[in-house]
Amino acid sequence: MISKKSSSEVRRKKHRRLRNHLSGTSARPRLAVFRSNNHMYAQIIDDTVGNTLVAASTVEKEIAAELEFTNNVEAAAYVGTVIAKRALEKGITTVVFDRGGFIYQGKVKALADAAREAGLEF
Repeated sequence: MISKKSSSEVRRKKHRRLRNHLSGTSARPRLAVFRSNNHMYAQIIDDTVGNTLVAASTVEKEIAAELEFTNNVEAAAYVGTVIAKRALEKGITTVVFDRGGFIYQGKVKALADAAREAGLEF
């Protein structure tokens, strides 16, 4: 009988491989994306000191109030614009994009495109 790894286990392995190449600095922090079944999360992290500089997610009341659903492409795009606006307020203009082991399509792509349109460079 052939055993099959779960998709979450495969994603975690991909993310560990990606993190060997990606690292956020104070000059160019890392935009980390996490997608669950119900919500989207985005953080901008300085890995040299291990601090989260900016965060946004569909769990927050003010973001969830603007959305009909918290788990679709429109919600992901809204989180992308919010994280970009908050980053620009803190003076962060360029980031390294960390897709978190997720495939770059759908919600992850929508979040990245919206962040780019709102002014972040990556």
